[in-house]
Amino acid sequence: MRLKLLAAAVTAAAATLSLATSAQASHSWGGYHWARTSNPFTLQLGDNLSSNWKTYLSTASSDWSSSAVLDTTVVTGQSNSSCSATSGRVEVCNRTYGNNGWLGLASISLSSGTHISSGTVKVNDTYFNTSTYNTPSWRTMVMCQEVGHTFGLDHQDTNQTNANLGTCMDYTNSPDGPPSNLHPNSHDYSELSTIYSHVDSSSTVGLAAGVPAVGNSKKSWGKRVEHSDSTGVDTYVRDFGKGNSVITYVFWAR
Repeated sequence: MRLKLLAAAVTAAAATLSLATSAQASHSWGGYHWARTSNPFTLQLGDNLSSNWKTYLSTASSDWSSSAVLDTTVVTGQSNSSCSATSGRVEVCNRTYGNNGWLGLASISLSSGTHISSGTVKVNDTYFNTSTYNTPSWRTMVMCQEVGHTFGLDHQDTNQTNANLGTCMDYTNSPDGPPSNLHPNSHDYSELSTIYSHVDSSSTVGLAAGVPAVGNSKKSWGKRVEHSDSTGVDTYVRDFGKGNSVITYVFWAR
């Protein structure tokens, strides 16, 4: 079965899941961040999940709230079945999105420059309902990683076969390790402190504005602008006009 381990989409900016051969010294995701006027700030995670996913979102929220610069709180979701974005917060959804190759997909929208104005996380039950991925470890790691992307974090490492780094922001074929890749590590928290070391004159947290979005298939991701047979990474761009675009980086497992 041809599977993509994880995928990510970003509105008006970069993404995740590009293949690397070693750990990144810095894993900011293109400098993207939520605009806010003080630290720590609180970001809402909208729960649009079925009962078998709620515990994993709660764990991810608790883990990431250990950061010195941000807190998260799980609230009632405001999204529909397509997991549409809601400005000023992150919507988290699960659904049988189909045999499209991805386990999880994270997207962020930018209101201007590098400021995130909304985010979505999707986990694909088409694969999580199988014996391979229907485990607490896989669910914990994927939820932790996809939520982490919506703060502006990239992967620390995207080599699936090397030793685990002990963070959910690390690709792996074995989430349990050792060490386990189920939760953030100190480098993730340090990187968040770097990303959010400044404050802004305004806030995009809770901002009310419309946001563009992409769907779950390659057709909705726009034009493929980069392809690598050696790494298995594809890059897609969809331009919505007026400065709004979506860039989707896809890592296909071989």
